Amino acid sequence: MKKTETRVTALVAALLLAGCASYSGIEPQSTARSAESIGLPQQQAQTAPPVIAIAPDWWKQFNDPQLNALVDRAVQGSPSLKVAQARLSKANSVMEVARSATLPQAQGSLEIQRQRFNENGLYPPPLAGSVQDTGTLQVGASWEIDFFGKYRQALEAALGASRAAQADVDAARTLLAAQVARGWFQLARLNDQLAVAQRTLAQREESHRLVADRVQAGLDTTLELRQSEGSLPDSRQQIEALQEQVQLQRNALAALVGQPDLKIEPRSLAGLQALAVPDAIPADLLARRPDVTAARWRIEAATHDVASAKAQFYPNVNLSAFIGLSSIGLGNLLDSGSLTWGAGPAIHLPIFDAGRLRANLRGKTADLDLAVESYNGAILDAVRDVADQLASARSITRQQAEQRQAQQAAEGAYQIAVQRYQAGLGTYLNVLTAETSVLQQRRLAVDLSARALDTQVQLMRALGGGFQADPESQRLASQTPNH
Repeated sequence: MKKTETRVTALVAALLLAGCASYSGIEPQSTARSAESIGLPQQQAQTAPPVIAIAPDWWKQFNDPQLNALVDRAVQGSPSLKVAQARLSKANSVMEVARSATLPQAQGSLEIQRQRFNENGLYPPPLAGSVQDTGTLQVGASWEIDFFGKYRQALEAALGASRAAQADVDAARTLLAAQVARGWFQLARLNDQLAVAQRTLAQREESHRLVADRVQAGLDTTLELRQSEGSLPDSRQQIEALQEQVQLQRNALAALVGQPDLKIEPRSLAGLQALAVPDAIPADLLARRPDVTAARWRIEAATHDVASAKAQFYPNVNLSAFIGLSSIGLGNLLDSGSLTWGAGPAIHLPIFDAGRLRANLRGKTADLDLAVESYNGAILDAVRDVADQLASARSITRQQAEQRQAQQAAEGAYQIAVQRYQAGLGTYLNVLTAETSVLQQRRLAVDLSARALDTQVQLMRALGGGFQADPESQRLASQTPNH
């Protein structure tokens, strides 16, 4: 009974002494934004069905086998994606190290020495002054009992960092697929612009032959002939410039895919199938985005890091035990009389550490503030990103409708100008003016088609690119961080 009272008294004294190291006055300063504050009602985010479902391989909906092959190749060989995967492996290893700290440890040792025992020490003659072999064969075990959750919180922090790293891998994959698709559509745009320029050159060559015939017939002057001749080098220069851009875009796409000798045949934008787009920002946006999920898990990790840092202000209780053999003279090492063992608790408590624990806690608290503000920035950027893409998609649809009407009018005006010129009722300047309007509309039609596809890709990325969060991440995304 007396021994029990002594142990309880020692433990109480240890806890009181631990109070000498205090973490009072060190608290987080940042507050996480709620779903309501960014226009996403929290109840909706939890119960409303998705506005539009996005497949993880959403790019296949464009119905382009070459694009599918390019994305698959990029995902397999992208350095940026492999960097994200390496970070995930590192985070997982840190988690395993943190888990090991919560479990008992065991180790074995064998020590053999040749030693001279001094004549003025603990050992009497004839051992004193002699040279002997000594040996120790021992097995030991220890377990630091995590009374205050230091290691448990560290494990939770490592788990959060691992989940964040996994979400980073998904975000990198989504971004890479979007970059490849955008690069592919840019190449298709340049290819269509090149077709427009080549068509324009053929049209101008035909006009030039018409002007030359009229000059020979005395119906036109050298002025009209020079005007028609001047338009030909301009068309050829535009073709050459577009061919240069096509090659540069091929090189950029090859670098993105990781295959310098990439062999591709870009198709026309008209042959690509458009994707369905939502009418509004989905209520479950935060759960869709891997970058937001990663930011949310980093708050969880930082919160547990702070809790682990606070637990370091309390005592450590360690249970240790050993059993083994120790002897002077190796011949006696395995004798039963060489048996040695020991067991007992050890308590270590911080009393004065020159501010080390408080400085560590301040650092972890600053990391939490940083994680919270990064999360706030991520969710604001996510909402703005989707809103921008939706606005652009709607605007481009309206612009395309107006552009089609403008192009029809320009094509009609051009045909009338050519007919009037052939009939001698108009000047060649009228033909050039009408042709310029037609050329502008043809180029604009290609650009708007490319922008429509590019915006669809950007919207797929902004909506998470088909990211499939695990149930725990979905639960976390539906809650406002509280720390």
